[in-house]
Amino acid sequence: MDIGEILREILGGIGERTGPVAAPAQGRWVLLALLIAALAVAVPPLWRLLRPGVTIVHELGHALVGILMGRRFTGFVVSADMSGHAVTVGPRRGLGRILSTWAGYPAPAVVGALLMQIALHGWSRTALFAALVVLVISLVFTRSGHTVLAVLATAAGIGALWWWGSPALTALLTLAAGVFLLLGAWRHLGAVARRGGRADDPGQLAQLTPLPAVVWTVSFALVLGLCTWWAGVTMWPLLRG
Repeated sequence: MDIGEILREILGGIGERTGPVAAPAQGRWVLLALLIAALAVAVPPLWRLLRPGVTIVHELGHALVGILMGRRFTGFVVSADMSGHAVTVGPRRGLGRILSTWAGYPAPAVVGALLMQIALHGWSRTALFAALVVLVISLVFTRSGHTVLAVLATAAGIGALWWWGSPALTALLTLAAGVFLLLGAWRHLGAVARRGGRADDPGQLAQLTPLPAVVWTVSFALVLGLCTWWAGVTMWPLLRG
């Protein structure tokens, strides 16, 4: 087998694994995904193991909005305590800095709600491939050994599910991942609301604007609430049926 045949086989395998698959149309599958995600967030050992996924999406949310606002993304860190920070270079004040700072806490909820919609409409493999590409590219911007390990572990899990998972398992776990990110966003927001530090995103936004930190925390909650409503409206007919 020459290199051309190997490449064609690889590309063919990628093509087969990025097309639409059967969506989880039965309520029991949706209920199982909800249960898996709830356990992952509520059980401390599972939460500690999987929480880096929420932190990575949080930091990439900062980065994406910063780039869209004309700022330069230079790197991000996921710390051993699973906190993190992303660095974008640009004006120290102004709309771009405000929006890029604001984007972190809503990002996991938005991505989670989108993943749920994608899984319920049969495009889970496409979403996993896109997530894998984003994670591989993001390795260039990692700024610590722990961050590299966190991104590699997340990419390895997604890659294994995408390449070897059956259509049913892929759809189920993609849906569960979406619910996990949404619930994880609420847990992260609850933690920052209780802590209320000046170094947290609401505290930084209060320093950048005339509005107090509590207003920014409420703005995060509104976005998370809208994402939760969107997910609930989509899943409820399946659960009820």
